[in-house]
Amino acid sequence: MPDRSFARPAAHGAGFVRFFRPNRRHLFFLLLLAVAALLVEGYHPWAEDAEIYVPAVVQALHPADYPMGRQFFDVQTHLTLFTQLVAGSVRLSHLPLDWVFFLWQFGSIFLLLFACWKLASKCFPDPWGRWGAVALVAALLTLPVSGTALYLLDQYFNPRSLSAFAVLFAIDAMLERKHLRAALWLIFTGLVHPLMAVFGVSYLVLLYLARIVAPVPALLSAALFIPLLSFKRPSPQYLECLASRRALFLFRWHWYEWLGALAPLVLLSWFSRIARSKRRPVLEQLAASMAIFGLVYFICAVVVSTPRGLVDFIRFQPMRSLFLVYVFLVLFIGGFLGEFLLKNKPLRWLLLFLPLSASMLYAQLQLFPASRHIEWPGATPENRWTQAFLWIRGHTPPGAVFALDPRFMAIPGEDYQGFRAIAERSRLSDEVKDWGAIALFPGSGLAEKSVAQVNAEEGWQHFTRPDFDRLKQAYGVTWVVLDPSAANTGFTCPYRNPAVTVCQVD
Repeated sequence: MPDRSFARPAAHGAGFVRFFRPNRRHLFFLLLLAVAALLVEGYHPWAEDAEIYVPAVVQALHPADYPMGRQFFDVQTHLTLFTQLVAGSVRLSHLPLDWVFFLWQFGSIFLLLFACWKLASKCFPDPWGRWGAVALVAALLTLPVSGTALYLLDQYFNPRSLSAFAVLFAIDAMLERKHLRAALWLIFTGLVHPLMAVFGVSYLVLLYLARIVAPVPALLSAALFIPLLSFKRPSPQYLECLASRRALFLFRWHWYEWLGALAPLVLLSWFSRIARSKRRPVLEQLAASMAIFGLVYFICAVVVSTPRGLVDFIRFQPMRSLFLVYVFLVLFIGGFLGEFLLKNKPLRWLLLFLPLSASMLYAQLQLFPASRHIEWPGATPENRWTQAFLWIRGHTPPGAVFALDPRFMAIPGEDYQGFRAIAERSRLSDEVKDWGAIALFPGSGLAEKSVAQVNAEEGWQHFTRPDFDRLKQAYGVTWVVLDPSAANTGFTCPYRNPAVTVCQVD
């Protein structure tokens, strides 16, 4: 059997340079693509999982903040150096936190595109193929990764922003047989996003052992999950938190999400055959091994989703391996389009990328309809909830404890904006983000506390003065965020807007 492991790129034409390296002109075009990608993707620094990571950074900078409830974001952030990295950036640069997050986000976009360009340079001899690959990734940064609640890159800065480019640089270094560099990138990935490091290591193990019978190393790579397994019996409260995360359960996915998981594997297998026919060993190896990689983790997800006894495996989210599958799928599709269809025809590039980018932009505008498409640092936000949360940051004491609707992030018009991230104040636990973090850590003991707090807020829309007094007595709640149409509570409410009323529990 021929040795197919890490074959170096052979010359495929006058335009191909072995281990092609960027010059200033290439870096300039990558920078322009990063700007265009940001304009299409948008930027929402406090949205979604920023409710977990931003408070951790704020608390690192100001340890006295969040006197109550910090354990609900600490449980997920204690395994990553992301918090220390961003907090250190603030201390070194003396820039405001919102500017630091913005610059990190833009840098992550640029480095992701740079990593994609390096990989594309090893797969496509034609420069139009390389730029087609990178341009398609740039246009599709907010492409949903089927069923996983992931995008290629989020609209806010978080550990996934760093791990996305880091794991690609590790793969690129391994292709160049720079094993130390690959190891350093994987170590960095593990320090900021341990789960992505597991996927990166398992893929590189598979790629490295590709000259043996391919399924064997694939199964061995999936076995990296075994040391992470805990056999403690989860509590009913933890199971309630876990059950709220539909994306973790493969058999709760819709049929089109299954199609989105399996169809890319078929396409990657097809791409590997095309690459073999054109004598492109790197492209062939990457496509074939990524198809096997995705299939193995799909099988793992099926196995752990079936019997109740393997519920502890579910929290390791094997289907999030699809992130790597999707990145390479988009990269290869863009490369083939650039090389065989777009070529050096500017009109063809415009006819493809203008409508595609407009469609992605439109989707983002619908996803955050009540917010600015790009929340520029220092700009006044348009979202009414965000305005209220910023007022809270500036007009309430740091030790205040707030209560909100436990599903407030999912309220229409709220746009999944994080209260802790914006207001920098403590609040009672919620179902949307806190339960998502708790679902990953059954041994934390936080499920019981969180479910108790959420249950204490059940029927929030119909709360009256005695209900709020009960929250004050049980949890020390001193402020509440209410709907303007809520019943008269008799509280002092110093802030109102059409969406939110902020009242003091006095």
